[in-house]
Amino acid sequence: MAQHDTTTKHRLWLYLEKPHPIIKHPTILSCTSPKIANQKCPKSTLASMAKPVSIEVYNPNGKYRVVSTKSMPGTRWINLLIEQDCRVEICTQKKTILSVEDIIALIGDKCDGVIGQLTEDWGETLFAALSRAGGKAFSNMAVGYNNVDVNAANKYGVAVGNTPGVLTETTAELAASLSLAAARRIVEADQFMRAGLYDGWLPHLFVGNLLKGQTVGVIGAGRIGSAYARMMVEGFKMNLIYYDLYQSTRLEKFVTAYGEFLKANGEQPVTWKRAASMDEVLQEADVISLHPIMDKTTYHLINKNSLATMKKEAILVNCSRGPVVDEVALVEHLKQNPMFRVGLDVFEDEPYMKPGLADMKNAVVVPHIASASKWTREGMATLAALNVLGKIKGYPVWGNPNRVEPFLNENASPPAASPSIVNAKALGLPVSKL
Repeated sequence: MAQHDTTTKHRLWLYLEKPHPIIKHPTILSCTSPKIANQKCPKSTLASMAKPVSIEVYNPNGKYRVVSTKSMPGTRWINLLIEQDCRVEICTQKKTILSVEDIIALIGDKCDGVIGQLTEDWGETLFAALSRAGGKAFSNMAVGYNNVDVNAANKYGVAVGNTPGVLTETTAELAASLSLAAARRIVEADQFMRAGLYDGWLPHLFVGNLLKGQTVGVIGAGRIGSAYARMMVEGFKMNLIYYDLYQSTRLEKFVTAYGEFLKANGEQPVTWKRAASMDEVLQEADVISLHPIMDKTTYHLINKNSLATMKKEAILVNCSRGPVVDEVALVEHLKQNPMFRVGLDVFEDEPYMKPGLADMKNAVVVPHIASASKWTREGMATLAALNVLGKIKGYPVWGNPNRVEPFLNENASPPAASPSIVNAKALGLPVSKL
């Protein structure tokens, strides 16, 4: 570590990391001074910070300045940006959630685009700051954008990107994992073993639920809900009941075809049913997985009354949005019904859990990791970077944001388009004909 200018009001530190596969000597800057190693840093990015913020810089002489509020998996996304003459600055501050003030400081006086995270509050204040800095592009590294005030982005002419198309199977897999973990009491059994309590096999030790032949219920049969349903039907030979405002014809055909296959091989065929109401799913299903959108109509969709409708030994899984479940009511239901089990990846007041939830042995809780597979997270980083790059370069918007395979092919250059811009229509952005 080399320390400089210790006599002035603001101190400056310069760190050199190990050689990076893209840039031989990336640097981490932690400073409140306008100059580091002859590289000019935007004054407001540095001078307005209450505390030093570490920034890793790639391609310091790039024409376009792109800021990422977090380090993201993989290196391809960095490559794609610097190949198009972007200076990439990655905030490496050891702070889980950056404040609005932190991000304003990172944006500085000159910024062409920002890649952000769903934990950040992207509203009027941040979009105004980005607009003042000349920026016209922001992308969440997430498919959801509940943290983004799209109307504010429209007001300042900022394109808002997201990253659908790469999370479907990964999220469905975690929902299936939570279903199995809850059904077979895997977390409880694991803790039991680690505590040294196992002293021999017992007939009643951690007896759970068999999934085969039971009914899986899906609320919201979109891409993720349908993928989850297919996994549970084919993997565990469960019957399906689902509720959605729109008929899922492909899912119905899949279950029908699989049922015919089982029957032809002398096994009990699986069945499907489209419920007329959500309550019908809650009453009939043994395992229920939530996959609705998050809006006013789905806030506390699962509450005291709906929980009471479910079977006493049912399993509830939520990998969608935390506020879909009334967590206080859920904790009380878990207390009163010890054979009822739940698997949660998201929480109402994330990152916090409601009092009592952590103490429930019949709850499996994980820290929002539904998309946390290497391929998916690297793909999300790539799509977010290309959303920002596409707007900077004036590219059109990709025609189908759910078919993003061409952007993820590492053996070819990505299409000259932004993969997914949620406010493209409001901003009048052209659509790619590719």
